[in-house]
Parts: sequence; C-alpha cells; structure tokens
Amino acid sequence: PSQQSAFRVFSVLNSRGLDLSATDILKAQIIGSIPDMQKTAYTAKWEDAEDDLSRTTFGDLFSHIRMIYRKSKPKATLLKEFNDHVTELKNPVRFIDDILLPMARSYEEVLDAAYESTAHAEEVNESLRWLNRLEFTDWVPPTLAFMVRFRQQPDIVRRYFRDLERLAYGMLISKFGINERIDRFSRLTHHLESGNDLWDDASPLQLTPNEQHAVYSALDGPIYSTLAARARAAVLLRLDALLSEGGATYEYDTITVEHVLPQTPSPNSIWLEWFPDPKDRITWVHRVGNLALLTRRKNSAASNYDFATKKRAYFARNGISPFVITTQVLDKNEWTPVVVEQRQKDILAVFEQHWRLQDRKSLLDELIGL
Repeated sequence: PSQQSAFRVFSVLNSRGLDLSATDILKAQIIGSIPDMQKTAYTAKWEDAEDDLSRTTFGDLFSHIRMIYRKSKPKATLLKEFNDHVTELKNPVRFIDDILLPMARSYEEVLDAAYESTAHAEEVNESLRWLNRLEFTDWVPPTLAFMVRFRQQPDIVRRYFRDLERLAYGMLISKFGINERIDRFSRLTHHLESGNDLWDDASPLQLTPNEQHAVYSALDGPIYSTLAARARAAVLLRLDALLSEGGATYEYDTITVEHVLPQTPSPNSIWLEWFPDPKDRITWVHRVGNLALLTRRKNSAASNYDFATKKRAYFARNGISPFVITTQVLDKNEWTPVVVEQRQKDILAVFEQHWRLQDRKSLLDELIGL
C-alpha cells in the first residue's frame, strides 16, 4: 500500500546483508528517477562517493545536507525531511552533480584536514584539525555550503576557517547549548546562501563584542571546573600549539590536564608556604595559569607531590615534556601566586591575539567611544 510498508517488508525478509539505511532508500529513489540511459553512470558516481567516505560517513553527509536545507533542529526522519526540504531532488541529475558530489569531496577534505590548493592549504588544514577536535559537528553544514561556493578561492577559504575556528571555540568556551549552536550555524548557512558579507559586523561568523568579552572572561576564570574534560583538553592543546608556533604534534594515546598547585595540598607542604591564604588557592587552582598537560593518566597520589618532585617525577620524562605549556612549568624554580598570575596574563594575551578577543576594559572603552 505504501513505500514505507515496502521498506518494512524488506527489513523483515532481509535476514542476510546490511539493513537498509536512509541513504539506500534515497539512492533508489533518486537514481530511479534518472533516465535509463544515464542510470549506470550515476549509480557509479554515487557508489564511488560512498566508497570514498565509507558507508557510515556517507550517511552523516546526508544529515549535514539535510541541515543545510532544513536550517533548524531535525523534527522528523532524515528521509522525510530530505524529501520535504531538499528542493534539488526534483532534478536528480543536478542534485548528484551540483550538490552531492561537490559536498562529498569537501566533506572528505574537512574530515581528513586535507584541503588542497595552490595557496594557504596548510593554514586551512591546521584550522580543520582543531575544528575536528571539538565535541560537536554543527559547524560542518555551513562549511559544506561555503566550500561548494568558494573552494577555488584560497584567500577566502583561509579567512573563513580562521574565523570559523574562532567562532566554534568561542562557543565551546562560552558553553553554548546545542540549540544555540544549531541556530547560530543555521543563520550562518542562510547568510552564505543570501550572498551576504561574511566579515561584516552583523555576520553570524563573527563574535560580537559582548561574545568576545564572554569568551575572554571564561578563559580568565576557573576553566578546569567549568569546562568538560574533552573541552578543556582541546582548549589547552590549542594554546600549546600557538605557543609552539605550529611545530607540535599531538598523536598521543592519552592526554590529560593536571594542576600544578594541587587541588588539596598536603599539610606542611611547600604549597601551603607559597599559598598560605586559602582564598589565593581557590582563586588560582582551576585557572589556566595553573594547568599543564600530561601524556599519561592522572595519578591522584602524584598530584600532591611537592613542586620539585612533581616536576621531576610526574610532569616530565627524562627531564623533558612534549608540551610547551608544561615546559613553562618545568622552567620555574617556585610556584607562587605571583608566578601563576603572570602566567595567566601571558596565556590570555596569546588567546586574545589569536582569536581577536576583547577584555572587559577594551569593551568598556569601545562602548564609551560609541
């Protein structure tokens, strides 16, 4: 009686082989609408794209394409929303040639950080590597829409990914919710499709002055306690890469964030001599100025070592660390509030420059000027 019933019967009878996915159904629908003399060629194009990405990733691509057209949180199945919103399905040849295949190529480049161009490819791929470390992928749909339009213009591509990294990490640090992210990236897609300037102050790609201040304030706060483990590790790794000026790689099985000043220093330890005031310990213990990176799992016993022992036995192997931000700790002879405060200022200056952030004073100065 209906296509849905036919798929249900197929699923019951299909005791071998793979279950039908939404993309399998769309393939039958789209290829089936192409004239017979072109079917073989377009089937090959479709299957080559699926093989290049893998079956699962190819399905993810369709979810991203759905979001490009839907521009809101999904409210029905992929199959239904694809048919309801992807207008190019009325012309299946155009859909495959102008939408599916270019986006499949761009999606592969995005996932592999393998953009190829006569200029700026490495800068773009560095931004892509950091975007792929994020715990969300809401930035992908507008990026595919962008790449279809501007892939051959490397100057614009470099500028876009630089600002996309800034926006996405700003969202991470400011703890945007999923609905806020979907709304922002959907507005970015609409902005792109409307041909508007991506670098205008009103562009969804740009952080507003208030958003810049929110990101700066969050970075200046207790990020260890406010960000989830994966998020704070991503932020600190980004910092480490900036400090290393692009020379670092991070292919370690385990990367963890550790406090220099322990969360619960032992009585009569050097930590309580350096931080005798409990308020100072509370102020600094979870802030980025007091954090380092390790290539091993955290050890609660080692966390309370005195500074000299912690540097030698925990923060370094054979006296060295692969992380610049941890090497900064190893270079210190003492770890006092003055040292941590200066390190905090230095780190914030790095973030402020790279992500073009405004601290509260700069924001107030700008508002007064207006």
